[in-house]
Amino acid sequence: METLPPRRTLPIGIQNLREIREQGHYYVDKTGLAVDLIEAGKTHFLSRPRRFGKSLLVDTLKELFEGNRALFEGLAAEPRWDWSRRHPVIRIDLGQGEVRNRAELDQRLHEQIDDHVARLGVKLRHQSLSGRFGELIREAAQQAGQRTVVLVDEYDKPILDNLGDPAIAAEMRDGLRSLYSVLKGSDAHLKFVFLTGVSKFSKVSLFSGLNNLQDLTLDPQFSALCGYTDADIDSVFAPELPGLDREQIRSWYNGYNWGGQGVYNPFDVLLLFRNRQFRPYWFETGTPTFLTRLLAERQFYLPRLSALHSSLALLSSFDVEHIAPEALLFQTGYLTLHDVREPLPGKWMYTLGYPNREVEASLNEALLQEYGVPGDTLVQTQEHLSSILQGADLTELKPMLQALYAGIPHDWYRRSPLAGFEGHYASVFYSHFAALGLDLRVEDATSHGRIDLTLLHAGQVFLFEFKVVEQQASGEALRQLQARGYADKYRARGEPIHLIGIEFSRVQRNVVGFEVETIAAG
Repeated sequence: METLPPRRTLPIGIQNLREIREQGHYYVDKTGLAVDLIEAGKTHFLSRPRRFGKSLLVDTLKELFEGNRALFEGLAAEPRWDWSRRHPVIRIDLGQGEVRNRAELDQRLHEQIDDHVARLGVKLRHQSLSGRFGELIREAAQQAGQRTVVLVDEYDKPILDNLGDPAIAAEMRDGLRSLYSVLKGSDAHLKFVFLTGVSKFSKVSLFSGLNNLQDLTLDPQFSALCGYTDADIDSVFAPELPGLDREQIRSWYNGYNWGGQGVYNPFDVLLLFRNRQFRPYWFETGTPTFLTRLLAERQFYLPRLSALHSSLALLSSFDVEHIAPEALLFQTGYLTLHDVREPLPGKWMYTLGYPNREVEASLNEALLQEYGVPGDTLVQTQEHLSSILQGADLTELKPMLQALYAGIPHDWYRRSPLAGFEGHYASVFYSHFAALGLDLRVEDATSHGRIDLTLLHAGQVFLFEFKVVEQQASGEALRQLQARGYADKYRARGEPIHLIGIEFSRVQRNVVGFEVETIAAG
């Protein structure tokens, strides 16, 4: 495969604006949006998933307020910014490494304050963490003759790293709340405050007193503040596109949305252009073990993940003692906004779904192991399933499914909260198909009802209906597909339609009923 040589090198892992600009790396100009952000108010909060360029955004804001005009030559911010004023900037970065207890957190914060004291050349008298932070803000402003700017990157990471131990996570939250509360009392000495991280903790739990904090997470104007747009891919990265399928790039990595323009994950795009291979780059950087375990403990019905309905209150409900799976999935980037509507004045409803093929396939593969499917069983059946669907030899599907469920160890049922969860069978079935990145439609609406699962693949239509029975198959699953005329929705495609009724036994914990009717194309 021949490709054009890159025009510039790819800034994999680089978080510093100066290095990107001075070394001639690709740079997507977000500086105009950064100025819009500053002009929109004084105190802001933004939640975005990991590896979306939050640190680079923080660095951009820092360089603006410090007046480093040379870095912005030719960029959107240059003619809009007052370069005659320079503000002292205090940047708190909690993204490096892990802290395992409150003492380590306090030490890390003291060290960062010490670094700023040395850099700014100020002297502090106070000893406590909150006292030193407040004094640093005031002294920096007094010495510079300009109010201080505070930028906090990965503000929540110490909490998220310890969610598996709620007691320690609560300690981290309390320590950070004490630190952030200083910002309210320092308002007269502050020019601008920006906090960013992955999760969106409630104001009561973490930002008590910051009543003027503007949450930009779902603000359409700033939906594309982090991430690359389609226009960015086609213009800035045009030299990288020859030799790659443009639609495949879109289906694999685009689709993240926070109420406005959709974006790509920058980390994925840069690694794709460097390696020239489609892989789940972002997902592989951090397996969401806590998340998959939480979904299993809550007996979450996995097919719901493709079209999950939520309110704004639920999306924003996140704290150590109360973690809503919907909020966690959305804030960490495994689900994104597909639709926003206002059925009643002031009552906003959101439809969530997977952003792209990378997340859907990778997350479901990870979830299967939490739902009892051993990794070696998954590897053995995936290739077999793809072959069955390609050739539409559905006689092989039943024994393959039976082997899949039989491969779940008996001991797993004894110790798992999913043992008595009827949705477990359909969840494993769905995730097994979704892990292959197939075109699935859950609770597919028709004029006669909802099809449990629709699969469009290889020029064929597969309609599935699931039933859970005590022990013996009843044939009800296939009868429902036939009686409700579910095939009518897809007849106009002119493709073969397969009606597949599957029944699971509570007693045998396996497939006991498997019936197929095929309607020829035409």
